[in-house]
Amino acid sequence: MANFVLVAGAWLGSWAWGEVVPLLRAADHGVHPLTLSGIAERQAVPTGRQTHVEDIVDLVERLDLRDVVLVGHSYSGIPAGQAAARIGGRLARVVFVDSDVPADGESFISTWWEGPAKLEAAIAGNGGWWAPLTAADCAGQGLSDEQVARIVGGATPHPGASLADPAVLARPLDELPATYVKCLLDGAEPSDDVARLLTGEQWRLAEMDTGHWPMFSQPDRLARILLDAAR
Repeated sequence: MANFVLVAGAWLGSWAWGEVVPLLRAADHGVHPLTLSGIAERQAVPTGRQTHVEDIVDLVERLDLRDVVLVGHSYSGIPAGQAAARIGGRLARVVFVDSDVPADGESFISTWWEGPAKLEAAIAGNGGWWAPLTAADCAGQGLSDEQVARIVGGATPHPGASLADPAVLARPLDELPATYVKCLLDGAEPSDDVARLLTGEQWRLAEMDTGHWPMFSQPDRLARILLDAAR
C-alpha cells in the first residue's frame, strides 16, 4: 500500500483533489490531500521561509507515512521537490503534475516565465499576495464551464512570501525516483530543466491530452497515472 500526499498548486487547497482521492482510496491506498499554509482554509496561517516545505515534511513525519508517493501540482512542485529530498527512505516516488521543479537557490518568482519584475509588481500591488486566477486564465485548458467555475470560485490569494522563497535541495533532483506529468494543452514540451532531468534513469514522463488542471478535467486518467507511479 502506498501513501499518496497530494499538494495542489497556487491558490488551491486540498479540496482540489476531491475527484481523485476516492479513486486512489478505492485501490486500497492511503491518501492525504494537503492544504499549504496561507491558502484556502489555512489562509490565516503565517507563511515564511521554507514554510510550505515544512508543511509537507511535517505531515509525512507526524503521520509516520511510509511508501510515500508525493504529488506536487504546478507551483507546488517546488516545495514538493524539496520535501521529497528530505524525507529519505519514506519516499517511494515524487510526481510533478505539470509543475515547476525546484532549482537550488532559485524561487518561483526568480524563474517566472514572464520575468521576475512583473510578478513581483503584481504581488506588491496586491498587498503581498498573488491574486487568484480568473476564468480567462483557464481558457483553452480542456475545462468545462462548470469546472472553471469550481476552480475560480474556490481559489484564494496565494502568499507572496512562498513564491519568493529560494529553494534548498538536500539532494539533487536527478537522484530522486520521479514521474513528470506533462499536460499537453499547456504546452507540448516540458521546460528545458525538466527535459534535462528526464534524460536520467530515475525520471519518467507521462503525458495527458488535457490542460493545466487535470485533477478537474481528467481525474480518472490522472488517478491511473498516479497509481502507475506507485507500482
